[in-house]
Amino acid sequence: MNRATGRKKSMAKAVTALLPMAPYADIEKIRADAGAPHLKALPASIAVWLAAVAHIRHAHTDYEKLLAEGYDRDSARFFVIDEINVWLTKWRATRLLDPDDEDV
Repeated sequence: MNRATGRKKSMAKAVTALLPMAPYADIEKIRADAGAPHLKALPASIAVWLAAVAHIRHAHTDYEKLLAEGYDRDSARFFVIDEINVWLTKWRATRLLDPDDEDV
């Protein structure tokens, strides 16, 4: 098995473990985003977590609207933490976003 195939399998397992109830369309987007070049050096589980949080932030919260209203990135991210956690809970995620997590 080559490296790329192993990575894809690891990411598929990580998505299933982290977000067991996420809809297929969201899972596919998260899996694709987790394979982005800037996440390749990270373990699959961390890449999937970061991609999942970013996907939810952009697709399922008011984050973009807050940015458009003039909020800076950090403020907009702070204001959508609860919304992100609602989605993570809905998808039965194995962890939630911690407001003190600075890398997300």
